[in-house]
Amino acid sequence: MINLEFKGNKPIYEQIIEGIKLNVMRRYLKPGDAIPSVRKLALDLKITPGTVAKAYQELERQGVIETIRGKGTFIAEKPLIKADEERLDAVRQKLKSPIMELKMMGYDKKLLKEFVSSIYDEL
Repeated sequence: MINLEFKGNKPIYEQIIEGIKLNVMRRYLKPGDAIPSVRKLALDLKITPGTVAKAYQELERQGVIETIRGKGTFIAEKPLIKADEERLDAVRQKLKSPIMELKMMGYDKKLLKEFVSSIYDEL
């Protein structure tokens, strides 16, 4: 369900968030589907429960998952990731460096758009 890269720069909790979102986008996880408890996922991934809890808190804040006390954690009925200015700005900042690299490699706007489009289609 989720592949973690322990040697990479991205924090583990962010990788969990990304993994769950990717599974929702690819429809491997559908609205109403149960996801593992914090403890179960931590055991499966061989990480601390606190790391999973942090990821789940952020996913719940974003409206991707919902926790029902006594029943478990589920994919939200309408797991629409809401855009807010702060998150959009953070994404914009993260994109600057890779776009600069592509521009330095000779990609013009048209090629860059095709490149981004192909990545978008993979998701």
